[in-house]
Amino acid sequence: MNSAQATVRWPLHAVLLSLWFAASFGVVFFARDLDAVVAGWPVGFWFAAQGSVLVFIGIVVVFAWRQNRLDSQPSSGASTPPHSSGLHRRFAIYLLGILACLIGLGLAQYAGLPKPWIAGIFLSLTLVLYAAIGVYGRTTNVDQYYVAGRRIPPVYNGMATAADWMSAASFISLSGGLYLQGFSGMGDQPGGLAYVLGWTGGFCLLALLVAPYLRQCNIYTLPDFFALRFGGKWPRRIAALAAILCSFTYVVAQIYGVGLITSRLTGLHFEIGILLGLGGVLVCSFLGGMRAVTWTQATQYVLLILAFLLPVSWLSYQQTGNPVAAVAYGQQLAKITEMEAQIMASPTEAEVIALYVDRAQNLRMKLQDVDATLKAERLALRAQIQALGEAPAQQAAVNRLRKELAALPKDAQAARVQWNRQLAEYADRSRALSGLNPHTRAFAGDPNGSEQEATLFNSSRANFLALMFCLMVGTAGLPHLLTRFFTTPTVSEARTSVAWSLVFIALLYLCAPALAVLVKYEVMAHLVGQPFDALPAWMAQWSKDPSLLSFSDVNGDRILQFAELHVGADLIMLASPEIGGLPYVFSVLVAAGGLAAALSTADGLLLTIGNALAHDLAFEGETDPVKAMRTVMWSKFALLVVALIAAYAAAQRPAGILYLVAASFSLAGAGLVPAMVLGIFWRGTTRAGVVGGMLTGLGVTLYYMLSNLPAFHDALGLGPVGGLWWGIQPVSAGVFGVPAGFVATLVVSALTGHKGRPAKDLPV
Repeated sequence: MNSAQATVRWPLHAVLLSLWFAASFGVVFFARDLDAVVAGWPVGFWFAAQGSVLVFIGIVVVFAWRQNRLDSQPSSGASTPPHSSGLHRRFAIYLLGILACLIGLGLAQYAGLPKPWIAGIFLSLTLVLYAAIGVYGRTTNVDQYYVAGRRIPPVYNGMATAADWMSAASFISLSGGLYLQGFSGMGDQPGGLAYVLGWTGGFCLLALLVAPYLRQCNIYTLPDFFALRFGGKWPRRIAALAAILCSFTYVVAQIYGVGLITSRLTGLHFEIGILLGLGGVLVCSFLGGMRAVTWTQATQYVLLILAFLLPVSWLSYQQTGNPVAAVAYGQQLAKITEMEAQIMASPTEAEVIALYVDRAQNLRMKLQDVDATLKAERLALRAQIQALGEAPAQQAAVNRLRKELAALPKDAQAARVQWNRQLAEYADRSRALSGLNPHTRAFAGDPNGSEQEATLFNSSRANFLALMFCLMVGTAGLPHLLTRFFTTPTVSEARTSVAWSLVFIALLYLCAPALAVLVKYEVMAHLVGQPFDALPAWMAQWSKDPSLLSFSDVNGDRILQFAELHVGADLIMLASPEIGGLPYVFSVLVAAGGLAAALSTADGLLLTIGNALAHDLAFEGETDPVKAMRTVMWSKFALLVVALIAAYAAAQRPAGILYLVAASFSLAGAGLVPAMVLGIFWRGTTRAGVVGGMLTGLGVTLYYMLSNLPAFHDALGLGPVGGLWWGIQPVSAGVFGVPAGFVATLVVSALTGHKGRPAKDLPV
């Protein structure tokens, strides 16, 4: 890039980055003050849920358009992409095929085809389609396997990137998280719209600071950049290990989602569902690498976006008369605010809350001496069973007592875990709105209230900003996402592809808050206050899994109160067709869409891990044609092994999907982004500086996460967890790791001077 171009482009970067900062951190910081209502929308909520996302799209589109016009030098190694009209025709036929299949299965259901058959047919068809693409795209060619021959047109690469990006967390858990957390989460636990802002705003950093510059290097993997820029072995090795670490954390969450959806769609056991879904992943990524994965992900995007938009559009039409949910759901916000006030003022709700307070206090007493309490409860139940005897009239009571005895924890350790979990649940339900933050209120607490309320407000806002920061910076550093932009023919098309990616992603992210609001309105308006005998049938079906839905008549009035209802985050999306009264085939479509989201992301992640192990660690970027072919074979073997290990980890049912995914963003942001951005834009960055920066960023992030993880301390016998720094939750550990990585890279680079800098600078 010549100096004339540099003087034009840096002001463009500065203006767009300033706009990005104002539309994200600026709006969020003052969100509580933006409480005016315009056209039914609280201004602060609208900006966080929609306005800022639209600004982000504008930033990426303007940057791609302007920068591409300024580019006068075509990228080297560009290939002619496939003919677009043929691709458009194939995707049109594919879309019509999906719709025809849905109509056909709907008619078959009306004619009496059993539901398991409908689910089995649709699931089989989608998996066969993915497998067919994987077989058709099989390759051992190095360029095809790693970067799809760099022949993917921007619009289809954007579609594939969107599918790769919108994982099980986005499809299954995002709307549920927004339902439970409202604007900003619960107290000092961040969430809510931080995910929408973080996962879309990060594409501005990706477009302006990373993706086009990496594409210009004509590399295969992200660690290749560190080897090209800094030379030596350790920059590549540490970058590969960081890529493996954050990608493995992410892929476990995806395979967990695969098992959850497949088991619900087919009725198989969770572990069998994992293996069945894993087969679909391996057929694509194992045989054809990036070539097969790209086209599989593009087809999966069509399926998952249909599966998301159809139920939310139907709910919107039912409630507002307008099927465009992202536009219409604002009118429901005021109604929800009013119903929340009614629930908090309800005497029956207060009665239920008081009962939960008593239950929580009873558990606290039990936990004071777990061994004695467990022994006393076991003896008391046995005594009651003996007292009732074997009389036929008492048989029902005896059976009930025997079930209670069997349900008791087996030992003191199990009792402690179970009772602590129940105590946390009762503590939440003993608060107003079951511990939920009012939906449109930005941050818990009150800045103008008592000292405790003001502290809670500051903590809630700080954690929201920290989580949003980690998600944004992590987006710019996720290896499986960055690799997607190595597949376009030219650098300018890489920029265009980023813009298309964000547009396709925004179709779901603009509607996820809408689905949360529409379902919450449905619950508050049509379920709460209804007799238990009049509750819809779908509630009984989904309550078979208490983690997704549970309800009980705590106060014995046979009327459902809000505090008596527990809704799991994953229920909101998975049950949306039943909540809207749609035919069963739409439930199958939603499950298949969630499966597509999980599979598409798992494909990209497993491919990234396999390539890092073989290409970057074992063969260290070998370019000899014969050895490179061997590298591809080892990449496939590594992918298979990692897939089996991730499946085993997912079968242990780890922490929630959103938490796992958010943790991987902190690791990617802290371990890779500081060294990568400084390596691109600062010629003074040295090999020693990059090594020190990556190790520091990863070290600080991992330390903060693990030092505040009770399970880690219990496993190693380390005693109580470490304290929080400035009240920031460990899920946002990257807020400390990223600055530490930048500082370490700058300081060590300045101390080592020109050492470790390669003779050839990057073409930026």
